[in-house]
Amino acid sequence: MTVPRPDPPEARRGLVGPFTARQLATALVVVLTAAIVLVVAKQPLAAPGTTPPVDPRATQYLVGSAGEGLRVGDRAPELEIAGPGGSPAPLRDLDGKPVQLADLRGRPVWITFWASWCPPCQAETPTIRDLATAYAPQGLAVIGISVQEATEADVRAYAARYGLRHTIAADLAGDVFRRYRVFGLPTQYFLDRDGVVRSIVQGPVTPASAASNLALLGLEAPIASPAALAAPAP
Repeated sequence: MTVPRPDPPEARRGLVGPFTARQLATALVVVLTAAIVLVVAKQPLAAPGTTPPVDPRATQYLVGSAGEGLRVGDRAPELEIAGPGGSPAPLRDLDGKPVQLADLRGRPVWITFWASWCPPCQAETPTIRDLATAYAPQGLAVIGISVQEATEADVRAYAARYGLRHTIAADLAGDVFRRYRVFGLPTQYFLDRDGVVRSIVQGPVTPASAASNLALLGLEAPIASPAALAAPAP
């Protein structure tokens, strides 16, 4: 006599297809956490006229493999991007004006590569803003080049939020970024009056460390702001 076999148990059905409610809830938590982290990373860490609440000597944010890059003693490449048809065109600031090192010969230049979503960049922004103003009477030209941004509007909003008055440009396609072979943010280049690189800082600056690098360009620490330059160098 043949004993009938019991029917196989019915396959357990999930809330959505093969997924259970617990699996879907876990996935949702992961997505929300990632979104919150992204939003927090893009928030400014200090408003104009305030001190950043984090240590501006934070680790440089790497965006590529460390390479040789420029060296002290090299002449800094011109700030060019790909124009119509791929021909070289000058980088332009947020007002649409060309930013060219050739026009700044005879002046010391501080170029800083940064991004609005980069925490170390956010931390040093008030320092760069204040020193750009303090050293302007000595002829210092500060050029902030924002990279890896979604739109120029994001850069414009960041500059307005921090009250930045020095030259700001959005290198959206990363043309200048690649010419300078930058691999981390922020990265600083200090150029003498002939456009030669005299110092390179891989990472954020403090008021004191910036002043020591600007001294290599023949600039004196402004007497009007000794407190801003009293912070210890990294």
